Amino acid sequence: MTEHVRERSAGRGLSRLRLGTAPDSWGVWFADDPHQVSWKQYLDEIAQAGYLYTELGPAGFLPQDPAQLRDELSARGLTLCGGTIFAGLHRGAEALDKAIEDCGRESRLLTALGAKHLVLLPEQYTDMHTGTATESGSIDPEQWKNLTTGYSQLGRILREEFGVELVFHPHADTHVDTQERVERFLEDTDPEYVDLCLDTGHISYCDGDNLAIIRRFPERIRYVHLKQVDPEIRRRVREQRLSLAEAVPLGVMVEPPYGVPEMPPLLDALAALDTDLYTVVEQDLYPVEPQIPLPIGARTAGYFRGCGLGPVRRWPY
Repeated sequence: MTEHVRERSAGRGLSRLRLGTAPDSWGVWFADDPHQVSWKQYLDEIAQAGYLYTELGPAGFLPQDPAQLRDELSARGLTLCGGTIFAGLHRGAEALDKAIEDCGRESRLLTALGAKHLVLLPEQYTDMHTGTATESGSIDPEQWKNLTTGYSQLGRILREEFGVELVFHPHADTHVDTQERVERFLEDTDPEYVDLCLDTGHISYCDGDNLAIIRRFPERIRYVHLKQVDPEIRRRVREQRLSLAEAVPLGVMVEPPYGVPEMPPLLDALAALDTDLYTVVEQDLYPVEPQIPLPIGARTAGYFRGCGLGPVRRWPY
């Protein structure tokens, strides 16, 4: 493909990138926590900031009754685009059984509201509150096999029983974090049932190359989390060997365009895939004062709207 044709293709494809956000961008990491905003404040403010699509966030944060959730979203002009579940499938059969149960519950809520993407994250080996190591950061061959075969099996179950797509989310402080591990994971899982949620921030946080992953696995990218990393703070995190829970309060995740990866080339690469994608803003902010997220979220929505993503509600709501 010539450069001219590639640019035209990317320009057309930008309109297929649907911009959303997630509770993470409002400092929500847990279903219930005194340091977090309420679900009502979250929904009110993402509508005010201009977003039309949202994820569920941690299981139990938003209302779990489908009728109530539908009414609350509709009242604010919002649409559900996906859910998230953590799973420790490297532990084997018992962990897979639990994941099937957790994902089934989440999938029923998703499908009741017309959403079909379930973002699966591997469990962290550091505590999300304190950053203390909870298990080894290394993984042995048997655990890796449990992980990859487990996700392939889980993806098949979600597709066949619920019509839900499993999109795997690489994550810092987990066993699928670096680019090498991400690529190996994609090679070792069934492409029919396991796709990728490309989290641009976590890839950059772990010194990976988002563009290289897009080039190598274009057919596996079916969902995106848009996030940037402050390279100076990331350098400090690396030098001091800090956990993600310690890095986030330092401001390692930043609003665009103040971090890496550079967004315009990334968005062009995603647009060139020429497929419908939810591109969900996720800026880790936990813990955060309740008045902080709204102006950040509004500026971020404006930035991506300026890049050509949408649809975005015009301010004020």
